[in-house]
Amino acid sequence: MSKNVMITIGRQFGSGGREVGSRLAKSLGLPLYDKNLVEMAAKKLDISEETAEEVDETTLSRFLSSYTYTPATVVPYVGNVEYMEPINDKMFYTQSAIIRELAKKGPAVFIGRCADYALKDHAECLNVYICADKEDRIKRIAGIYDLTEKKAADKIKKVDRERRYYYETYTGKDWGDVTSHDIILNVSRLGMERTIKDLEMIYRGMTEE
Repeated sequence: MSKNVMITIGRQFGSGGREVGSRLAKSLGLPLYDKNLVEMAAKKLDISEETAEEVDETTLSRFLSSYTYTPATVVPYVGNVEYMEPINDKMFYTQSAIIRELAKKGPAVFIGRCADYALKDHAECLNVYICADKEDRIKRIAGIYDLTEKKAADKIKKVDRERRYYYETYTGKDWGDVTSHDIILNVSRLGMERTIKDLEMIYRGMTEE
């Protein structure tokens, strides 16, 4: 019986990390958990997917979230005023709990959502960080979103900043740092195909008895 090894993928925006995770999961025959985690968490919290998506891996609405009133977030407070636990905090803790439950079912690939931190007590994890050269990231995002290179660069800067803050706020670790991940791969240097094949090889080596 193969070992219950999880693969978690952190990624720079525009690096191709989502494609790496998707193709890797398909190649290995593993379930992929990415944006579907948002839907699962929304159902658990009894909030709309739109609300869940607004705070997923971002901190843009962090200030406003403190004023988001939903039945699921009400907590009692001394006096006549009720305060709310920020919805983004509830999203993080709920998604983390879901990730841990899914990991009990068998090997899987998780993209983002601080999955490496959520599974820090799991016996076997391959925590990967995918990056790429700035020029390649700009071209990729410009093509995907039909943006000028200037707007693509601005979007990359914004999303990376949000992902970094999200990761570092909830994990206490440095996003993209060699001490925070088991392996860091640059798609610009390796190419998409080799990046995926190298991860396949490493994963299969970890699952061999």
